[in-house]
Amino acid sequence: MTSGTLLHQITDYASRADPYPLYAELRRTPVSRQDDGVYAVSTYWEILSLLRDPRLSSDVRNRVAQPGEVLPPEEDPALPPSFLRLDPPEHDRLRRLATRPFGPPHCPRRVHDMGGELARMVSGLVDGFQGRDQVDIVEDFAYPFPVMVICKLLGVPHQDEARFHGWAETIVSALDPNPAEGPAERQRVAQQARSELGAYLAGLVAEHRRAPGDDMLSALVTDHGPDGQMSPVEVITTAVLLLIAGHETTVNLITNGMLTLLRHPEALKRLRADPDLAVPLVEELLRYEPPVQLLPQRTALADIDVAGTVIPAGASIWLMLASGNRDPRRFRDPDRFDPLRRDNEHLGFGNGIHYCFGAPLARLEAQLALTELARRLDDPRLVEDPPPYRQNPVLRGPRHLPVAFGGLAG
Repeated sequence: MTSGTLLHQITDYASRADPYPLYAELRRTPVSRQDDGVYAVSTYWEILSLLRDPRLSSDVRNRVAQPGEVLPPEEDPALPPSFLRLDPPEHDRLRRLATRPFGPPHCPRRVHDMGGELARMVSGLVDGFQGRDQVDIVEDFAYPFPVMVICKLLGVPHQDEARFHGWAETIVSALDPNPAEGPAERQRVAQQARSELGAYLAGLVAEHRRAPGDDMLSALVTDHGPDGQMSPVEVITTAVLLLIAGHETTVNLITNGMLTLLRHPEALKRLRADPDLAVPLVEELLRYEPPVQLLPQRTALADIDVAGTVIPAGASIWLMLASGNRDPRRFRDPDRFDPLRRDNEHLGFGNGIHYCFGAPLARLEAQLALTELARRLDDPRLVEDPPPYRQNPVLRGPRHLPVAFGGLAG
């Protein structure tokens, strides 16, 4: 194996259950040019620097295909790119508009005030385990919970949650390469789901404009801030982004978290005894088993010198977040799961202008979910280890997590 083929090995499904030894090998060369022309950046300080560097573009339209390279498809040809795939100034305007109804300073209590309802959702899902001795943490808990949350946040009627869940599953499944199904067919099915979701959201936007409620979608269509107002199509694009990005990453955070706790029973026992441990524990999970492993498809807008290697303008850059989170130059004993770790400025939510603005909600969801599972599942244990993983190397997490348990606490 050479440094020019390591990225291929990391993204190969055979490495999905444990890519971390490969990350360690990749870190021997902080910036390595792969055989396909991609530059992989694998060390903490170099990744952090690039996340904050305005010479790095997230807009795929700045990419120039190399010989034999196929550029990634647009999210939806019928819609403009979401702000996640834009650079300033377009990114900044849309992000500010999306952030106003979500958090400080305009709506400082949006996430905080959802805490009680989120706790009831978690409790209700665990109540559904009654009478069983085995559950799939993904299907029975980690998948439905974030959809319920995002529907509540956006103001989607309760009776439409099942439809929302179905669209989310279909769109997200297109991110997982499936050997039994061609990429063209996956994209066709996902595009149909996006179109149906977009049409549904267009109708919902119109309803919320006529009769606004205390939800984020109503705020997006009625708010007039310093940056003006989102257009109807920008509201739809942003809502789709919130559904997909917020859902899949939270599913993986909760599932990776439960898997890690079951592999570290002493940490599970401590969380059961002390719910306040959930706060630092989730931060350590974001470092140790981040739901977003890497950020591909960044483009150098100019020649950039990184750790002595010049990445040329136009080159494709992959930022290996999970590798940076295990960099021994930044974290002491990085391969050890330590729920009380201090100085834990991980890369789990990225950094810079694209730092995950849904981070406060994702943190709260994971804290509540893992605390309730730890408290109520009696003698939980893994049915198989490692569990089956999703194909996707970017949004890495178990596809199923079967857990057996002895009973359910009230």
